[in-house]
Amino acid sequence: MYVAEARGVEKRYGQGAGEVAALGGVSVGFPPGSFAALAGPSGSGKTTLLNMFGALDVPTSGEVRIEGQSLASLSESGLAALRARSIGFIFQSFNLIPVLSAAENVALALQLSGRPFPDAKDRVEAMLAAVGVGGLGDRRPSQLSGGQQQRVAIARALVKEPALVIADEPTANLDSKNGAAVLDLLRDLNATRGTTLLVSTHDATVLERVRRIVRLRDGQVVGDEEVG
Repeated sequence: MYVAEARGVEKRYGQGAGEVAALGGVSVGFPPGSFAALAGPSGSGKTTLLNMFGALDVPTSGEVRIEGQSLASLSESGLAALRARSIGFIFQSFNLIPVLSAAENVALALQLSGRPFPDAKDRVEAMLAAVGVGGLGDRRPSQLSGGQQQRVAIARALVKEPALVIADEPTANLDSKNGAAVLDLLRDLNATRGTTLLVSTHDATVLERVRRIVRLRDGQVVGDEEVG
């Protein structure tokens, strides 16, 4: 079974002569433990497809499945519950809540998941340590560097042990050194924890570290290769 799968997914915006096809019948699946990139130039459809897998957008036609469940069968509240429970998000702008500490930002993901975590405090501390920011849990985002903030964002995405982690241009707001360190961290977490990671990027540095590259152009898959 695929963790994330698209079956003949089309996405069109607008109507009539002004209609734009962002995706044109994409079919692709990602098994457990994947570390894959959706790659392509601006306008290729990679972010639209990533949003589909994140249950943030719905196709005009076709089907998206997460862990075998069709997203079309879920209500808005059902989609929200799925995102909170089964999908972790890593954003290029970090999206940490500024008034919360690093540990509180990570703990919030556990609270929103709707699942009981009796060991929540220990889990948060262990996750921060695993991503290299142990001991910084009391700091607010403004007291952390960009690289440290992204590590906290990764801890937040992973702490609830989601089926799928979505990362949209995860290195876009980092310098090359911090970007490379974050990518190495993601690859290590994928290898050691079996976390399924799906990133959207046009950064060659990212493509050097993933294990599979799905290339898109004009809303179509034009390449799909295992690379590591």
